[in-house]
Amino acid sequence: METPEGTWDKVIAVNLKGVWLGCKYGIPALLDSGGGAIVNTASFVALMGAATPQIAYTASKGGVLSMTREVAVEYARRGIRANALCPGPIETPLLTELMADPARRERRLTHIPIGRLGRADEIARAALWLASDESSLMTGAALVADGGITAAYTTPE
Repeated sequence: METPEGTWDKVIAVNLKGVWLGCKYGIPALLDSGGGAIVNTASFVALMGAATPQIAYTASKGGVLSMTREVAVEYARRGIRANALCPGPIETPLLTELMADPARRERRLTHIPIGRLGRADEIARAALWLASDESSLMTGAALVADGGITAAYTTPE
């Protein structure tokens, strides 16, 4: 609850309003072309929350998940599928910097059953699958790619 209001507004504007704008202006183009697939990026924290202070991020990603379900239901019979991709921690420059301290890195990796961070190419392939006809029955779903975080109550060790 210590998040500054300006931080809240910025995170919600980028993560939630940005996805809403993408849908608002993308859906008419999809309808004009006969349909298609929307893949919105949420996060595993949309499903379970976080123990570290990041309430604006968590709330924004939960909103993306809910909005995606709403879009999926509203446009399913008009040929548009909408799904959300919920990645776990991904090896990016920012996360690499945040986990530069070996003790901090190990503490985070302990909670990932697969024992490592995800890679951008793994998330890209999941998004590609959701956008493809191979996932033609899926709409309103959350595809979780998190190395098992949301499946684990505890981890070994």
